[in-house]
Amino acid sequence: MNDNLNMLALTWICLFSTIACTPQEKEVVADTKRPNILFAIADDASFPHMGAYGTKWVNTPAFDRVAREGLLFMRAYTPNAKCAPSRACILTGRNSWQLEEAANHSPYFPAKFKTFVEALAAYGYQTGYTAKGWAPGDPGEVDGKKRELTGTPYNKFTTAPPTTSINSNDYARNFEDFLNQKSDDQPFCFWYGSTEPHRRYEFRSGISKGGKKIEDIDNVPAFWPDTDTVRADMLDYAYEIEYFDEHLQQMIDLLEERGELDNTIIVVTADNGMPFPRIKGQEYEYSNHLPLAIMWKNGIRNPGRRIEDFVSFIDFTPTFLEAAEIPADSSSMTSLTGKSLTNIFYSEAAGQVDPKRNAVIIGKERHDVGRPHDWGYPIRGIVTTEYLYLHNFEPDRWPAGNPETGYLNTDGSPTKTLILNGRKKQETAHFWKASFGKRPQEELYQISKDPACTDNLALHPEYQTMKDNLKSQLFDQLKKQGDPRMFGNGHTFDEYEYAGANSRNFYERYMHGEEMKAGWVNETDFEKNFDEQ
Repeated sequence: MNDNLNMLALTWICLFSTIACTPQEKEVVADTKRPNILFAIADDASFPHMGAYGTKWVNTPAFDRVAREGLLFMRAYTPNAKCAPSRACILTGRNSWQLEEAANHSPYFPAKFKTFVEALAAYGYQTGYTAKGWAPGDPGEVDGKKRELTGTPYNKFTTAPPTTSINSNDYARNFEDFLNQKSDDQPFCFWYGSTEPHRRYEFRSGISKGGKKIEDIDNVPAFWPDTDTVRADMLDYAYEIEYFDEHLQQMIDLLEERGELDNTIIVVTADNGMPFPRIKGQEYEYSNHLPLAIMWKNGIRNPGRRIEDFVSFIDFTPTFLEAAEIPADSSSMTSLTGKSLTNIFYSEAAGQVDPKRNAVIIGKERHDVGRPHDWGYPIRGIVTTEYLYLHNFEPDRWPAGNPETGYLNTDGSPTKTLILNGRKKQETAHFWKASFGKRPQEELYQISKDPACTDNLALHPEYQTMKDNLKSQLFDQLKKQGDPRMFGNGHTFDEYEYAGANSRNFYERYMHGEEMKAGWVNETDFEKNFDEQ
C-alpha cells in the first residue's frame, strides 16, 4: 500500500515539475517524505566572501559544511540588489519588474502575489521566521492582521551580542523555540533572517574582537582607495558574516540532534552585495553575484559538487514547491518565472549541469528615496559567463541618489566618507566618480577578466556587435516577461508610493529646509550646496 502511494505521489510530482524526472531522480524522490526547509539569508554579503570560495579573511565553517555536504553554486544572482525587492523575488519566483510595487524598495506589497511560505503553510507546513523576513515595506493585511510573508515571527529570545551594532536577537534559540512548538510529524519551513552584516558596524571590531589583521585583506576592489580605513571596514563586515555563520552552525547542530538534518533542505545565501559604495543597491558583479550553498542529504546526489550553472533567486520558489509536492498551478501563486533546481540536485555532474542555464537577467527601479519626486534609477542587465551588459534608462539621474540628500542608496560608512572627502582631490576624484558619478546609458564589462567592472567596453568599436547582441537578448526576454519598461510604461514604477511615510518626498522636503531623518547614512554625507563642476 505504501509503495503504491509513493508511486502515485511520484507521478504527480513528475507531471507538474518544470523539469522532467529521470529514472535516477525517481529513486531519490520516492525514498523521501516531504522535506523541511531552512532558508538562511545573510543581510548584505557578496560573492565570494565565504570560506568555501577560498576567501581567507572570512571564517564560515557552517556555510562551508553546507557546501561540502551539498552543493556550492558559483554563479548565483539576485535579480535586484536591494533588500525588499530581492526578497520579493525569492518569495514569489518572479523577477522584480513582474511584481508591480514590490519591484521597489520599501513598497506596499501587492496582495495578488502569494509567497512560497504562504503556499507551504496552506499545504500543511509549519512556517516561521526570526529577525528580518521580507523588509522593509508594508506587507498589507489578511483578515485584519498583518500579513506574514515569511511565516509566524519567533523573536522572543535575546542574547548579549559581541558588538554594539550586532542584533541582540538570539537567532538559534528562536529557531529552537520554533522547533519546540512544531508537531513531530509536520514538515517545516523556517526563514533565518539575520541582520548581519548589514550596517552599521562597530569600527575596527573585526580587529579588536575578531582577531583579524589589516594585512589579512588580500584584495581591495580597484574602485576604492586601498587604505587601512577601508581594510578595517572590510574586516568589520567579515566579522559580522562570521556571526551569521555561528548561529547557522547552532541551527544545523539542533537539526542533527533531533534527527531532522538528513531531510532538511538548507539554503544559505544573502539578499544583495556588501553594504559598500558601488555594490549594494547597484547592479554590478559584486552587487548581484551572491554566495549560495544548498544541502539536502536525502535529496542531493553526489554531494560536494561545484555548480557552474547560472542560478537566479527566482528559482528557489519552484524548487521548494516541487520538493514539497505542491503543483505550481495548485499553489494559488501567480505564475512562476523561475525554474526548479531539482535537476541539478538529482544529477551527479559537477560544473555546468544544465546547458540552458547560461545567463541571468537583473535590474532595479526605485531603491532608497532622495531624488526629486522619489524617482528611482531604472536599470536592466544580462549576465553571461563572459560579459555583463547594463542598460541605464535614465542616465541623467544620480545612480546612488542625489548628492544634496546624502546619496541615500549607499549606506553610511567609513569607506563612503573617505570617498566623499576625496571628491575634490585630483588623485582620488576617480573613486567618487566610480561610486557616485553619473553613468552612460550603456555599460559593458568583460567580467571574466574584470569582475570589478572598471573598464566600460560599451563605446569600444570592436565590442559593438557583442553589446548589441546582449541588448537584443535582454530586451527579448523582458518583453516576454511583460516588463513595463519594454512597452513605454516604466514611469509606473516611479509613481508607486513609498511606504515609509516619514521619508516620502525626501528631496523636496529636505531642500525646503525640513529636518529629515535618514539613519542609514551619516550627516556628513549630505552635500546640500553640491557643485557638479
